[in-house]
Amino acid sequence: RLDLKGLTTITDEQSEALAKHYGDLHLGGLTTLSDAAAEALAKHGDRLSLDGLSSLSEAAAEALAKHDGDLGLMGLTSLSDTQAEALAKHEGKLFLNGVTELPDTAAEALRKHKGYVVLDHDYLPPSASKILKDAGHK
Repeated sequence: RLDLKGLTTITDEQSEALAKHYGDLHLGGLTTLSDAAAEALAKHGDRLSLDGLSSLSEAAAEALAKHDGDLGLMGLTSLSDTQAEALAKHEGKLFLNGVTELPDTAAEALRKHKGYVVLDHDYLPPSASKILKDAGHK
């Protein structure tokens, strides 16, 4: 396990090097992530925690969806339909506990996630929560 939560910025080159780390990779101090860095980190094979991110570009969401291990994005507070559609392609556990703004259309996209989506249903809109609970996501 490599915990670099004190790291607040990362270059694309550093992302490529860190992606080669074997074991869990926690980068909770990052508040932004370039699309190229997301593409590189998606190649990391174990749990990847990016819980400090408060926003994510659509391209970064698409890249991170290719990540094979568990993916933590607990700093995100909202997801667009496009981001949700991209992240629904992810196949490991997907941690989105910070999301409080989720349109029903985005919830419908996330319900297709084949793994396990973790959200805090107490803070989701009731209709989005119901869509995801009905799909088995807790």
